[in-house]
Amino acid sequence: MELKRLSLRQLHDGLRDGDYSATVLAHTCQENYQQHEPALNAYKTWNGDDAIATASLADRLLDRGVDLGALMGVPVSVKDLFAVRGLPTFAGSVESLGPSWERPGPLVQSLEHQLAPVMGKTHTVEFAFGGIGMNAHWGTPCNPWGVREHRIPGGSSSGAGVSLAQGSALLALGTDTAGSVRIPASVTGQTALKLTHGRWPSAGIVPLSPSLDTPGILARSVDDLAFAFQALEKGRCGVAPSIPVMDSVAGLRLGRVDEFFLAGADAAIVDVFDRAVQRLSAAGARVQNAELPGCHEAYAIFQQGGLAAPELCAFLKAELPGRMDRLDPVVRLRVEGAEALSSVDYLLRAHALRQAAQQALIAFSTADVLVTPTVAIAPPRLADLQAQEAYRHANMMVLRNTSIANLLGLCAITLPVGLDALGLPVGLQLMAPPHAEEQLLAAALSIESCLGKPIDVLGCPDFLL
Repeated sequence: MELKRLSLRQLHDGLRDGDYSATVLAHTCQENYQQHEPALNAYKTWNGDDAIATASLADRLLDRGVDLGALMGVPVSVKDLFAVRGLPTFAGSVESLGPSWERPGPLVQSLEHQLAPVMGKTHTVEFAFGGIGMNAHWGTPCNPWGVREHRIPGGSSSGAGVSLAQGSALLALGTDTAGSVRIPASVTGQTALKLTHGRWPSAGIVPLSPSLDTPGILARSVDDLAFAFQALEKGRCGVAPSIPVMDSVAGLRLGRVDEFFLAGADAAIVDVFDRAVQRLSAAGARVQNAELPGCHEAYAIFQQGGLAAPELCAFLKAELPGRMDRLDPVVRLRVEGAEALSSVDYLLRAHALRQAAQQALIAFSTADVLVTPTVAIAPPRLADLQAQEAYRHANMMVLRNTSIANLLGLCAITLPVGLDALGLPVGLQLMAPPHAEEQLLAAALSIESCLGKPIDVLGCPDFLL
């Protein structure tokens, strides 16, 4: 079955009309997993047999007219920060965090209640602290668009985008503290939604930075994102949110914040970004230059370790005191550096970020969404990142554009808009005010409809290696 050609909406309807079976979907995902693993290394823990059993139960209930939710029978991968019943949680670390991290929080419970088969738990950077996707303990997943050169998959939800590209899942749960769903989605040609901090509960998810962490979703299209967002929202609060319908991009106000987000970006990425925005303008979108107050101040704090480094340090010392000496060296260096930060300096950072977030809202007085490249550089080759300075520079450049939405409290989406000069995917990032996910999705849907889907992972030259 050619799953990649079917949207989640089509699968939803087909499952209920008897055109497809959840069991066949899960078996197909398992076959794709077996074909491409361990070469792509998307998963820490595979759960195929249990997922097939869940799919079989979903089929039997659907045959009887029992519908438990829109994601019933839809195969999902889950980042290995989420507690999942019966599966160990490693959080990218050297050993399991123990039975307490097998008790699901509300989002995974929603998947359970809807009988969405969990195909497995995908790799993450250790404790989610990095944007590259590297993991010294379990290996770094391969970006399907750069297998020959082992280009990075993006992080910290490093296996999530790969799982969608290889077809072992049709939806992926991740987390986003500075770009961790948007980066892997962007560099693997997928879409992702970073929600407003606090909109979705973080219970049952290993924390990196409680002040910034938010669950997120990755999917193959914006339409799939919107479908999954509504299904998970309904599972969470009982009502599916309404996403406004936009007939076209005509009149959509797009704000370009080039001065910050294009600085130091690869020329080929800027070219793809410019051409996408020009097409939107030609279709009637109102494109204008915009200012994002507080942007530089927030990023300066991020470069110093932000809130994530001290908050992760505190979590490890309080909950996992024996882990510090066994951390991945690229993680340990930054965590240990946070110990020198005083409580006063930490509180001053938090205060400055709150002020910057308030100032940033001015940008949306003249723009519905802000548009930027999602990631400013092409995904580097893993071999080029072995030196500490090379890793540090690449990590900051990968995270820079996405981190701003987290630091300023915004919601954000990435969607693919083309390939760069190396033939690698380029993502377009849209940012909207806090708690404006419905409007953000509406804008992204209209943009996806206008631009089409310029990236077909089935055409990826490395994918079938």
